[in-house]
Amino acid sequence: MKVVILAGGLGTRISEETLIKPKPLIEIGSKPIIWHIMKIYSHFGLRDFIICCGHKGYLLKEYFANYSLHNMDFTADLSKNKIKLHKRNTEPWKVTLIDTGEESNTGERIKRIRKYVDDDFCLTYGDGLGSVNIKKIIQFHRNKKKYATVVAVRPLARFGIMALEGEKVKSFSEKPLENGGWVNGGFFVLNKKIFDYLGSNNSIWEKEPLEKLCSDGQLNAFTHNGFWHPMDTLRDKNYLENLWSCKKAPWKLWND
Repeated sequence: MKVVILAGGLGTRISEETLIKPKPLIEIGSKPIIWHIMKIYSHFGLRDFIICCGHKGYLLKEYFANYSLHNMDFTADLSKNKIKLHKRNTEPWKVTLIDTGEESNTGERIKRIRKYVDDDFCLTYGDGLGSVNIKKIIQFHRNKKKYATVVAVRPLARFGIMALEGEKVKSFSEKPLENGGWVNGGFFVLNKKIFDYLGSNNSIWEKEPLEKLCSDGQLNAFTHNGFWHPMDTLRDKNYLENLWSCKKAPWKLWND
């Protein structure tokens, strides 16, 4: 099964980084966040990726074009313009990078990679991490036999919550789960029939297509109660960076 990664957005809420690189290349530790996402899928045996490029997509192409070279020892014979590779330290991935437009919305980006996917495929964004069990999500999708499955999550609150009793603070929770409903966690398993829902030009996947799938009874939710966190802002980036540097990254399901 192939994995489609939406990686073309402008990332305006983290413009401190995206002025010089696409959002999926922002590093957590010494690796871009897209690498962390791909490692999650690879851990479950999914190693065929399709990346929907847009904003500064040429940098994504350069990153993967030079990936092996950057992760191997080599000898460069400058007089002969030859490179001899030594230690192999790369990933068993197949990566297809598609230019899906600078101004395209998410639905349009998905529509433009239709010919590259099989009957069922995974879809995710290039800026969110989670301790999701991809294998269980795929099995859930196949058992339910609907066109689309979305992982539903409950995000952490931005601020601590205090329970008051008059003027007295009864309890304090620094990072509780939101009391509200579930939200789109950004991990999907889809059937190719979802392309029939992408008819309008430059549609937004999260609006008309998902709403129509929902009204047609073709959208199921796989609930995930474990770790999930998007990288929308510099604060998010620093939070994820701290988890990684402290070796407490819940999304690191793979062994080194």
